[in-house]
Amino acid sequence: MSQTSTADRPGSTSEQPELKRVMGPRLLLLFIVGDILGTGIYAVTGTVAKEVGGVVWLPFLVAFAVALVTAFSYLELVTKFPQAAGAALYAHKAFGIHFVTFLLAFAVMCSGITSASTASRAFAANLEAMVNVVRAEWMGGTEVDISAGLTTVLAVCFMLVVALVNLRGVAESVYANIVLTCVELTGLLIVIFVGFYAFTQGKADMSRVVMFDTPEDKSIFIAVTTATSLAFFAMVGFEDSVNMAEEVKEPSRVFPRILLTGLGITGLIYVLVSITAIALVPAGELGEGDAPLLKVVNAGAPDLPVGDVFPLISMFAVANTALINMLMASRLLYGMARQKVLPPVLGRVLPGRRTPWVAIIFTTLLAVGLITVVGQISALGGTTALLLLGVFTVVNVCCLVLRRERVEHQHFRAPTWLPVVGALACAYLVGPWTGRATEQYWIALVLLGIGVVLWAVTFVINRAVYSRHTYFERPEELEQ
Repeated sequence: MSQTSTADRPGSTSEQPELKRVMGPRLLLLFIVGDILGTGIYAVTGTVAKEVGGVVWLPFLVAFAVALVTAFSYLELVTKFPQAAGAALYAHKAFGIHFVTFLLAFAVMCSGITSASTASRAFAANLEAMVNVVRAEWMGGTEVDISAGLTTVLAVCFMLVVALVNLRGVAESVYANIVLTCVELTGLLIVIFVGFYAFTQGKADMSRVVMFDTPEDKSIFIAVTTATSLAFFAMVGFEDSVNMAEEVKEPSRVFPRILLTGLGITGLIYVLVSITAIALVPAGELGEGDAPLLKVVNAGAPDLPVGDVFPLISMFAVANTALINMLMASRLLYGMARQKVLPPVLGRVLPGRRTPWVAIIFTTLLAVGLITVVGQISALGGTTALLLLGVFTVVNVCCLVLRRERVEHQHFRAPTWLPVVGALACAYLVGPWTGRATEQYWIALVLLGIGVVLWAVTFVINRAVYSRHTYFERPEELEQ
């Protein structure tokens, strides 16, 4: 993707106002923690348990270690180049190949769509649980077992609501993020506190925490790496913080300490939640359905009212994840269209609301297709992790390549062995030798294939326009 904006072209001004630096350490920490927390731990805990049994905490711990190593590469790059655009910017500076930059940016966009699709499925599952709570507690009815088809319909309807909110326009602010983060964090703290309560009541079976129960066709090592590739979905989000670099006060000084603190907090919470989950619910039961943590709360504190409100908290957490990811995906698609690396129609803006309506519709259709055709949370969450692990591999390599580029200001420098380990670890987790489902590769290839087709169409259109008129003769035509 070309990093040359309209403002940098001949005949146009390059003077653009900078973003306002409003985020201090506390707000940045809340942003990072809030971005990592969300659908991942709420949705994939059961799937991870199906792969490794009682040691469900181990894949989350390994995923945290891989994310932490990659975070060091991000820290060096964001403090060296404190600009928005993240991985695409680093790839462009390192390699200067527009197609590689585009492919990386499109992969990030696709990861947002698959993440939002995962959140939609989780939302539908928690909505079913909430309906059953209302029927049982307030209406005296029996539980309703919603069919798989109806769950898909509910997930699609939720995604359409997200699209409508997106079309209307959402005034995001870091202060609103504080509220969202507190709600997401509350849900996970409830799980941890329920675990402590159950332990004091003698209801927790801690012996399960060290028991492996892997599928018959997998060794322990392969099962752990497969589960890690799924658990990695819960650790993604920290990379989004680099896009806030231009809005952070003293980013070169603040980012290292805050990003590592945020990762440490979320990693600790995830390990405690996963240990609590397996101590209260057997792995086989935990792996059934799309709302595993609700089972944990109900098993640990059946007589306490927390189980009644937990589905609502979970719905709020995953809804926030879906909205943030669809906002990111549509705006990234819009930005690539404005840079003329995707068809210009994707850059159309809705009059009045000034939202990228074509990009929103396009990304929503992709998400609905994934929800309808794929459906399973494990496949959607695994594809998200697959795409981002590929992106992280490139970012770690970029960190090493850009060592040759000097900047005037001081910046964070990661020990050389960390980007090397990060690149190798992420590349390994991308490969089929981990036992990753083939379906995830096909989903990723189809999504990236759509992007390549759009890029090729744009290339032909741009070439035709440029061949008819040079930029200096008809600049206004190229801007249409």
